Amino acid sequence: MTDMEASDLWREIEKALLNDDGRAAKTHLAAGRAIYYGDPMYPGQTVREFPDGRRQLVAIDRQNAVTVIKDL
Repeated sequence: MTDMEASDLWREIEKALLNDDGRAAKTHLAAGRAIYYGDPMYPGQTVREFPDGRRQLVAIDRQNAVTVIKDL
């Protein structure tokens, strides 16, 4: 990938993030699966949200093991 292609790709990713309507997250929750996201209230951290509305602050290691830091 050239520098120009990489720059174009990042622009498209940023555009998609700015226009995210949450549809994919809602679909996952409706299917009974948890979702993971960042929250400005917890900079640099990951939040796991369950379909029942419970939320946890979690850490995910390089092997994708999830460790609960605290319930929110």
